[in-house]
Amino acid sequence: MSKAAVLDASRPDFDQVIQDIVDYVLDYDVTQSDEAMQTARYCWMDTIGCGLYALNYPACTKMLGPIVPGAEMALGARVPGTAYQLDPVRAAWNIGAMVRWLDYNDTWLAAEWGHPSDNLGAILGLADYLSRQRIARGETPLTMRDVIIAMIKAHEIQGVIALENSFNRVGLDHVMLVRIASTAISAQMLGCNRAETLNAVSHAWLDGSSLRTYRHAPNTGSRKSWAAGDASARGLFLAMMAERGEMGYPSAITAKGWGFQDVSFKGDNLSFKQGYGTYVMENILFKIAFPAEFHAQTAVEAALALHEQVCDRLDDIEKVIIQTQESGDRIINKTGPLNNPADRDHCIQYMVAIPLIFGRLTAEDYEDGVAQDPRVDALRHKMECVEDTRFTREYLEADKRAIGNAVQVCFKDGTTTDNIVVDYPIGHRRRRDEGIPKLVEKFERYVRGKLPEKKAERLLTLCAEQSRFENAGVDEVMQLMAL
Repeated sequence: MSKAAVLDASRPDFDQVIQDIVDYVLDYDVTQSDEAMQTARYCWMDTIGCGLYALNYPACTKMLGPIVPGAEMALGARVPGTAYQLDPVRAAWNIGAMVRWLDYNDTWLAAEWGHPSDNLGAILGLADYLSRQRIARGETPLTMRDVIIAMIKAHEIQGVIALENSFNRVGLDHVMLVRIASTAISAQMLGCNRAETLNAVSHAWLDGSSLRTYRHAPNTGSRKSWAAGDASARGLFLAMMAERGEMGYPSAITAKGWGFQDVSFKGDNLSFKQGYGTYVMENILFKIAFPAEFHAQTAVEAALALHEQVCDRLDDIEKVIIQTQESGDRIINKTGPLNNPADRDHCIQYMVAIPLIFGRLTAEDYEDGVAQDPRVDALRHKMECVEDTRFTREYLEADKRAIGNAVQVCFKDGTTTDNIVVDYPIGHRRRRDEGIPKLVEKFERYVRGKLPEKKAERLLTLCAEQSRFENAGVDEVMQLMAL
């Protein structure tokens, strides 16, 4: 009779991946980078603007508020653009869902992609809650400087993990990175020590990940609009559990047979080629011109440039050729019926058809009223979407991070338009001088569209200058956005 293997129950040190995240969150001074701090202010503005804009859509607002009627709390965290005061975890869910609803907030593209400002749900919900508790005790509230420092660190954690590790290739959704980053930064904001923060982050890895199927045909749906809010709320919840003394799991990632790598990552090791600093915030991609999945942003820009040449010749079009990167070809090259707005804003053919026909692409253009125009599907059927290897290569090059697309229209008489190539969208770091003024205009438009005039003016004044913004109290800013 063979002897059964004896398991060693000795607890190992925490996985190095977990330790690196925690040491960065607790020890690294991101304020050394003026560029990161400035960009984080613009990022906060853009993220809040996107959330306020989303409140125009009943599909979003019906999901907001307490989980059951009446479950609000005095001195709770406020949800911008609403009258809700909620426990901070539910507030994080609300804020995160608002921010992501229209696919209009910032983006990070690498081996994995995602939207690091999704972490603002946990950061802002917790910052407001902590500030109100402090004020109630006669103490000083947090400032917006605290908020943007937290944002820089959350961006960095999510973005650096994404640089070399493709979770989408094993079917996992990128919101797991929101949960991990939100857990780490929430623990730091709560004042957790190193041991407690290690425990918290280990739980974030234990949770694994949602499946990506709600982002792809044939299951594309509105869950993709609240999944990040769910993830940031979960991250805050895990941090609050660790603050209460909940134990951690040191080899949550590497445990043989049972850890994240073996169970969810096909046995591969996580890969890192750089440490954590301020790289991600400095290079973040803003969605300034179009609420469109980011791999298609430059395709929309190219199509818009062709609108005048083709809008009166739609019946004469034989085909439309779209060249894109491998990632775009894999995730948003989509044929067949599109069933809802979430389906449409992840279809490159739809996002090219609208500007070719109408000369625009807005959030309203994903709704049924526009989608049912017969010209849209007729034009989609004439499109060919193919990978361009240069676009793919430069998408991954660290000194470029391009997101190139090209669009060309071919007519039945044998003539063609120019092949319009756009390598960098207006929200790219290489186009900051052009993009930031438009980002500020976008923010002002959505603030004025939702908040009372006096509150809007005060908020815009606070946000217009770096030191004034950083010194503003979180409580004051949240009160300005409360209805």
